[in-house]
Amino acid sequence: MIPLAMLLIAVLLSALSGVPALSTRMPLFAGRRLACFFMLAATACALYAVSAILLFDQPPATLQLSWNTSFGPFSLRLDPLSAFFVMPVVLVGSAISVYGCGYCATSPRSRGEAFLTFFTGVCTASVLMLLLASSVTALLTCWELMALSVFIVMSLEHDRPEVRNAGMQYLVASHLTIVAIIIVFALLAETGGPAFPATGSLDAGTPLAGAIFLIALLGFGLKAGLMPLHVWLPDAHANAPSNISAFMSGIILKMGIYGIVRLVSFYAAPPMWWGMLLLCLGVVSAVAGVLFAIGQHDIKRLLAYHSIENIGIIVMGLGLAIIGLADHNRTMFVLGMAGALLHVLNHALFKSLLFLGAGVVIHASGTRDIDRMGGLSRVLPVTSVAFLAGSAAICALPPLNGFVSELLIYLGFFSGFSTAPGMVAAAIALAAVALALTGGLAVACFAKVYGTTFLGVPRQGLPEGHEHPAMNAAFGLLAGLCVLIGMLPFAVAHLLEPVIVNLYPDRGELLPSIQAIAHLYGVSAVAVALLLVIVLLLVYYLNRLKQTPVSASVTWDCGYVAPSPRMQYTSSSFADMLVGIFGGILRPERHEPKLHGLFPPDSDFHSHVPEVTLEKGVLPLLFAADRRISAIRRLQSGQLNRYLMYIFVALIILAAISGLY
Repeated sequence: MIPLAMLLIAVLLSALSGVPALSTRMPLFAGRRLACFFMLAATACALYAVSAILLFDQPPATLQLSWNTSFGPFSLRLDPLSAFFVMPVVLVGSAISVYGCGYCATSPRSRGEAFLTFFTGVCTASVLMLLLASSVTALLTCWELMALSVFIVMSLEHDRPEVRNAGMQYLVASHLTIVAIIIVFALLAETGGPAFPATGSLDAGTPLAGAIFLIALLGFGLKAGLMPLHVWLPDAHANAPSNISAFMSGIILKMGIYGIVRLVSFYAAPPMWWGMLLLCLGVVSAVAGVLFAIGQHDIKRLLAYHSIENIGIIVMGLGLAIIGLADHNRTMFVLGMAGALLHVLNHALFKSLLFLGAGVVIHASGTRDIDRMGGLSRVLPVTSVAFLAGSAAICALPPLNGFVSELLIYLGFFSGFSTAPGMVAAAIALAAVALALTGGLAVACFAKVYGTTFLGVPRQGLPEGHEHPAMNAAFGLLAGLCVLIGMLPFAVAHLLEPVIVNLYPDRGELLPSIQAIAHLYGVSAVAVALLLVIVLLLVYYLNRLKQTPVSASVTWDCGYVAPSPRMQYTSSSFADMLVGIFGGILRPERHEPKLHGLFPPDSDFHSHVPEVTLEKGVLPLLFAADRRISAIRRLQSGQLNRYLMYIFVALIILAAISGLY
C-alpha cells in the first residue's frame, strides 16, 4: 500500500498547491512559488510510487471506499499501466508550475493568474485520480472533475468570444465522452460488475465486445483528438493560456489513449479488425494532422494539429500491437506497444516544451501570427534553443527522444510485414510509408515555423524579449529529458517492460525483451556519438568565428536597390507549394486582390486553411438539422396545461403498448 499512499499524497499536494495563490494577503509571485514547491513535492512522491511499481516489482495495490452508490463502490488501484501514465502527468505538471513562476513575474496582470495557478493544480490532481480509478464510480467522478476543471482554466479569459466558443466545444466533446463511457461500462456490467474486469478476462469474439470497442473508440478517440473526432481540439489549444495548452496537449489528450489501452486490456484475444481499424485511424490522423499543420499561420493552432499527428502515431503503434496479438506475433506486440507507450511520454515532453516556448514567443511579439514574426532568436536566445530542441524531437531526429519511439514502431512494422497474412501485410507496409511521409512533412513544417519565427530579420521591429530564469529552468527540464531518453533508451525500456507484461493476456508466456529485439544499446551508442560530433562541430565553429575578423558589407540584393524585411519568406509562402499539392484535402481559401492599371493602389492578399471537418461537415449538418427540427420547438410553449396533456397522451400510448405485449 505504500506506493498507492504516496501517490494519494501527491494528489493532495497537487490539489492544494494553488491555494496560497488565492490569498489576497499574499503577493501573487509568492503564492506561485509556494504552488511550485508543492507541485515539485507531489512530483517526488509520485515518482517514488512509479519507481516502486515499475522498477522494484511492488505488487499492485487496491483501495476501496465504503461508498454505497448506484454505480457500485469507489475503488482505486495502482498497477503498472496507471503508474506509467503518471510519469508524464507529474513531469509536465511540475514543468508548467516552474514556468508559471516566470510567467507571473513577466505578466502580473490580475487575480485571474491566481485562479490559473489554483485550477492547474486541481487539473493535475484530477488526472492522477483518474489514473487510479478502478471502478465505474471512481472513473466517472474523476473524469467529470477533470473535464470541468480544464474547462474552467481554459476559459478564464471568457470575455473574448473565441475563448467562449472554444470552451463550449471542449465541454460538449467532454460530455459526449462521458456518455460513451457510461454506455461502455453499462454494457460491461452485463458480463461482470461495477469494478474493472481483470486483464484478459473477457471474450472479444462476441458481437457485444465489438459494440463495446466501437463505442469506447468513439468516446476515448474524441477525447484524444483522433481524426475525424478532433473538431474541438485546434480551437481549444489555440485559445487557452499557453501553459494550459501545454497541459492539454501533453496530458489531457493522453487520457483518451489511456482509456483505449485500458479497455482493450480487458479482452483475452482482440480480433484482427480491432487492430486494423486503429491502424487506419492512426494513419489518417498522422498524415492529415501534419498536412493541416503545414497550412496554419497561427503558431498555437499549428502545434495543435501536430498533437493530432502524434496521437495518430501512438494509435498506429496500438493498432500494430493488437494485430500482433491476433496474429500471435509476440515481437510485433512488444514493439508496437512499447513504441506507443514511449511516444505517449515523449510527446508529452516535447509538445509541452513547444507550447511553453510558443507562450514566450507570443508574449514577446504580441501576436500568434507566424507571418508577422521574425528574428526572435536575437532577443529570446534560450527560447530559440529550447524550441529548436523540441522541433527536432517532434520530427523524430536523432539523438532526441522522438526518434526512439518511432524507431520501435518502424521495427514493429518490419516484423509484421514479414509474418502477417497478405492483406494485413499490405496494410502494415502502407502504414510504414505513411509514417515516413509524416516524418518528412513534419520536418518541412518545423523548418517553416522555426525559420520564420526565430531566424531572418524582424518584420515589425525588434521586440523586447522577456526570458525569466524560471521559464528557462522549465525549458531545461523538458529539453534535458528529451535528450536523456534519446541517449539512454535502454533505461526507459526497464520502465516499459512491466507495463507490457501486465497488458499481455497470457501471463504464462514469456515475452521477448525490448532490448533483445530493438538493440537499444547500439541505438544509445550511435546517439551518444552523434551528440558528441554535434558538440565538437559547434565548438569548432565558435572558435573559428572568434578568430575570423568581422567586416560589414552588403550582400547580394537580388537586383533590388533597397531590400526590406517584407521580401523574406513568410510561413505562407514557404508552405504554398505543399498546400497546393494537397489542396484536395486541405481546401485552402485564397483571397487575392484585384489589380487594375499601371499603378494599382495598396491591396492585401490573404490565405486560410479551414478546419474542413468542422466547417465543411459538422457545422452544415448541425445547421441543417436545426432547420428541420425547429418546428418541434413549438411544442415547448411554457403553458402548464399543454405539458399535462403531453403527459396524459404519453401515458395512454405506453398503456396501449404494454397491453399489446
